[in-house]
Amino acid sequence: MAKAAALSFLFLLSFISGGDLLAVNGLVNETFPNQKTWCLPKPSSDQATLLGNINFACSKVDCKIIQEGGSCFDPDTLFNHASVAMSLYYNAEGADQWNCDFRGSGVIVITNPSYGNCIYP
Repeated sequence: MAKAAALSFLFLLSFISGGDLLAVNGLVNETFPNQKTWCLPKPSSDQATLLGNINFACSKVDCKIIQEGGSCFDPDTLFNHASVAMSLYYNAEGADQWNCDFRGSGVIVITNPSYGNCIYP
């Protein structure tokens, strides 16, 4: 019962524009074991954190899709680019909760963040 209450609280805790449902690391894969997940920066992440996350993730995975001309370049914002880079890294590393930590700035989501021609892995 406590786990269900905590999960309900955490789902209510954070929303991104459009009402996309967020889940806090550690509970998604345990609660929804067959659910596809993505890793995004927390909405409260500052510009330096976003840039650091992009640099780290892109040093480990191919981030061509967020470069100019790539399918996920627009909108050309640090938050958008960090979202894509963090998800690329998270999924390439096995989509385990610890692959979305990014020094506490990442959050695992169950709502597909893909848009237009930008398809998240």
